[in-house]
Amino acid sequence: MPRFHSADDILDFAIAREDQAHDFYVELAARARKGDVRAALQDFAIDELQHRIRLEAIKAGETAFLDEEVGSLDISETVAESTAHPDMSYVELLVIAMHREKAAFRLYTNLASIARTTQQRDTLLGLAREEAQHKLRLEIEYDWETS
Repeated sequence: MPRFHSADDILDFAIAREDQAHDFYVELAARARKGDVRAALQDFAIDELQHRIRLEAIKAGETAFLDEEVGSLDISETVAESTAHPDMSYVELLVIAMHREKAAFRLYTNLASIARTTQQRDTLLGLAREEAQHKLRLEIEYDWETS
């Protein structure tokens, strides 16, 4: 488990994770054989850059985390994880992305449960809500695509 000494340490950790997610989607896009999936992967990579920019703005005090509950369609709870491959479909990509956001949500929630200060806990819970919002957006898209 990472050790954090401040909310800025937590945000730096989250920013690095957004960079890793961006790189993950860029690398997948380079291998994708289907044009629609490649385009979606490139869009997901851009989304991760936007998440990074948002976290940098939060760190700079220019904006704050939303303080509201985020719902879930619980699709990622019922759909088995998928493995990335060059011929994956858009729906398979959505499943991969949903599970990645779910894992990020769990990470931040678990870290919040062992945070040493209220500020650290609140920052981690804010990050968890951000990831829950991302997952919900993907679940809605998945529901739309499979209905």
